[in-house]
Amino acid sequence: MSHYCDSAPGHPFHGPYHDRMYGFPLRDDNLLFERLVLEINQAGLSWLTILKKAENFRRAYDNFDLEKVAAYDENERQRLLQDAGIIRNRLKIEAAIKNAGRILSLRDAYGSFGAWLDHHHPRPKEAWVKLFKQTFRFTGSEITAEFLMSTGYLPGAHRPDCPVYTRILQRQPPWAGTSGATHPVLPGRQG
Repeated sequence: MSHYCDSAPGHPFHGPYHDRMYGFPLRDDNLLFERLVLEINQAGLSWLTILKKAENFRRAYDNFDLEKVAAYDENERQRLLQDAGIIRNRLKIEAAIKNAGRILSLRDAYGSFGAWLDHHHPRPKEAWVKLFKQTFRFTGSEITAEFLMSTGYLPGAHRPDCPVYTRILQRQPPWAGTSGATHPVLPGRQG
C-alpha cells in the first residue's frame, strides 16, 4: 500500500490538499470545524469525493460559520438534505449541526476549539478517539485520527522524506512539540 505522499503529488485534487493543507496546524475554529465536517462526511466514501465537493460544503454550510450552523433549524436541515452538491446523509448533517453547538460550548469553556485541543494534547490516538466519541457525534477511530493528523495534532500525514514534512515542522505542529524531532509515521490518508 502506498503512502499519500506517493500518490497525491500532481493530482488535481489530492495534490493541492497534500501540499498545502494536510498536516498543517490549524488554529481558526471555523477551519477546524470545516475539517471535522469534511472528515465526518468522508466516512464510507473516498477522500477524492470530499475534495471535489469541498466548495459545495463551504457554500452549503455558510463557510462553516459555527454560530450560523449551530443555529440551523429544520428548514436548514431540509435544505441540506436537498443539496446534491454535498453528501445528503441525515446523520452526517445532524452531526455537523450538533458538533457546531458543541464547539461553541468548548469555546465558551476554553476560549477556542484549538485551545480545547491544546488542553488535551498530547495523548495517544486511542485516548483521543475516546475523548472525541464522548464529545462529538459521528467521530469514530478513523475520523478522529484523520482529523487530528490533518490539523497537526497527530503525526503521520507525511513521511519524513516528503518535502512537505519539513514545511509542516517549520509551522511547529502540536505533535512535534518544541523540539521538531522526527516521529514515527502512522498510516496516513489513502485516496
